[in-house]
Amino acid sequence: MARDFTSVGVIGLGTMGAGIVEVFARNGIDVIAVEVDAAGIEHGKQVLGGSTGRALARGKMTQDEHDALHARVTFTTDLGDLADCLLVVEAVPEHLDLKKEILGRVDKVVTAEAILATNTSSLPVTEIAVATSDPKRVVGMHFFNPAPVQQFVEVIRTVVTADDVFEDVKALAERLGKKPVVVGDKAGFIANALLFGYLNHAVSMVESHYASREDLDAAMRFGCGYPMGPLQLLDLIGLDTAYEILDTMYKQGRDRLHAPSPIIKQMVSAGLLGRKSGRGFYTYAEPGSPQVVDDARTPTGGVPAGVALRPVATVGVVGSGTMATGIIEVFAKAGFPVTYVARGDDKVEGVRAAIARSTARAVEKGRMTAEEAESLLGRLTGSTSREALADADLVVEAIAEDLEVKQDLFRDLDRICRPGAVLATTTSSLPVIDCAKVTSRPEDVVGMHFFNPAQVMKLVEVVHTVSTAPDVVATVQDLCARVGKVAVTCGDRSGFIVNALLFPYLNDAVKMLAANYATADDIDTAMKTGCGLPMGPFELLDVVGLDVSLAIQRELYLEFREPGFAPAPLLEHLVTAGYLGRKTGRGFRTHP
Repeated sequence: MARDFTSVGVIGLGTMGAGIVEVFARNGIDVIAVEVDAAGIEHGKQVLGGSTGRALARGKMTQDEHDALHARVTFTTDLGDLADCLLVVEAVPEHLDLKKEILGRVDKVVTAEAILATNTSSLPVTEIAVATSDPKRVVGMHFFNPAPVQQFVEVIRTVVTADDVFEDVKALAERLGKKPVVVGDKAGFIANALLFGYLNHAVSMVESHYASREDLDAAMRFGCGYPMGPLQLLDLIGLDTAYEILDTMYKQGRDRLHAPSPIIKQMVSAGLLGRKSGRGFYTYAEPGSPQVVDDARTPTGGVPAGVALRPVATVGVVGSGTMATGIIEVFAKAGFPVTYVARGDDKVEGVRAAIARSTARAVEKGRMTAEEAESLLGRLTGSTSREALADADLVVEAIAEDLEVKQDLFRDLDRICRPGAVLATTTSSLPVIDCAKVTSRPEDVVGMHFFNPAQVMKLVEVVHTVSTAPDVVATVQDLCARVGKVAVTCGDRSGFIVNALLFPYLNDAVKMLAANYATADDIDTAMKTGCGLPMGPFELLDVVGLDVSLAIQRELYLEFREPGFAPAPLLEHLVTAGYLGRKTGRGFRTHP
């Protein structure tokens, strides 16, 4: 017979514990909230009151509901008050010995039918369970922060957890309006196992000065639609918590990609823990404040001293595919005369027709006037001859992702284009220097990686090689702002910022699926509802194309020679079988 959870206990009233208290109390369950001392209780009351107060002020809760919620919560410093609870959830700091001690003490207080749950995000639940007299009744119940908002809960079942225990906890999570996923006892479970490898990789990028903290965060927000950049997220989580999670994952799996970047430990030792301490990767107005304030590392903006921008009044684009057409439209919409070159008259006309359709839709939706649409089309000049680009101030190539084909084009542009013209490649994975080296002016060559669809996506990765002139970088950064894009700048390394962070995470998800740890549906649910990502990894892989994903992952592996970047065998097998995602009707899922 299923347990009737009318009263539950929560131990630890920090941000997470107080959030869990609110979740239970919101759903009509009485809560015994336990802290170590009066100061801890007072802090817990403030966190709970602040959260419910905001909900009340925003009209998401009535005064009666607010008062009833608080009436259901009893605060205490005595674990003995948990005696009648059929479920006790510990949410104390992420230290194994502390969690074992707490549940060991609770084990002696509650009845034999009671369930003991740990909210650990990374520690081994089995090891915590064996500190009790009955490990069968211990389960992981990992809420996500902020608990009242986040729908996802990981229910962690150990090898000894009783069937009725995890079934009752899963049913309770559903009663709370959550989306529970049942997983085994592995460090990081689903969400953190995938999330923290990505976060750690981002830290290594900023530690090596490959890109600035602002550019890293902007890249993932504007390039992938993530709600927060990786360094912003680490500051929110807390660098001490992040270090504990990564260290636990590394010790269990020995994957070097989970070995905490040295700077994380250094920052923790220095007390730079993120928002809660007022300083982490960013500096905040005060401890606990979300408001970022300028510090010594804040970019000053503008053109660097001693650098003069090159004039860009006319633009050339080579290519006629989806990306090229989008880039042509972006420049023309911003007022630039654009000369574009395609391989045949039919393709030249196809580009104009596609842009005409796009502008017609914009007029229909009121985003553009008919006069503006006509003016935009009037700025387009199509040609089948590269010679038409002779007077362009900037030429952007957006042709096939084939190095030999691109190098042939750059040799031609070197011959045709006027001295001082900026030559840009939109490559997403090939080395920019390999295009630059076939010209007599490698200092004029830069990466200008737009994201698809270029008309919609705000991000452009500006990629400088070891040869790119500073004024070229500054000119392209300024140009991006003029056409309404967000420019992020990085060095010429495989994957640049976005793909270098995104695809190893996707690859890790494939490995997790292949290991039968969780289903594709559960993994997608975890990352969408637990981490707020716009798409789950398998949804995204099917959209991008498994062949494209595999090619990028291979490039990353060849560049970095990192064993963890080796493409997952399952991904290779699916590509070999012709299961490439949506475009073939079958990938990780079957599509109509």
